[in-house]
Amino acid sequence: MATQDDENGSNKGADRIKDSAQQIWLAGLGAFAKMQQEGSKAFEALVKDGAGMQKKTQAAAEETLAQAQTRMAGFASEFGTKAAGQWGKLENIFEERVARALEKLGLPSAADYAALQARVAALEAELQRSEKKPATAPARASRKTAGRSAAPAAAPKKTVRRSTKAG
Repeated sequence: MATQDDENGSNKGADRIKDSAQQIWLAGLGAFAKMQQEGSKAFEALVKDGAGMQKKTQAAAEETLAQAQTRMAGFASEFGTKAAGQWGKLENIFEERVARALEKLGLPSAADYAALQARVAALEAELQRSEKKPATAPARASRKTAGRSAAPAAAPKKTVRRSTKAG
């Protein structure tokens, strides 16, 4: 419920606005009367004063607009940051659900693949180390036979005897 003080406060504000409008009207009438008395010189002076006032108000309006644009740019940046964070959360939720679905299907996870890749790399490294070790030759072999022992032994040649029959 409105109290008597609230109504008086709003009435006082309305009265002030009316008084201000009345003063502006009277100033306009006074300017018009002065213009009639003094002629075109007074009118030109009023136009000049009005132009000066218009420039001041335009400058103030432009400054206010620049401040508003700066604030809006800040809000837009903040909104973009928050939106990016929300997309990141949504992406994580999606990835977790896909991982659970793949796990239910029995497919290995990314961690399982990484572990397998590490094991394969370790085995390849071990295989390369074992291939680089020099082959050990028998202790009693001479230099000539050491080179041949690496090659497979040639099979002995078969000699074929022809029998000759006299006729």
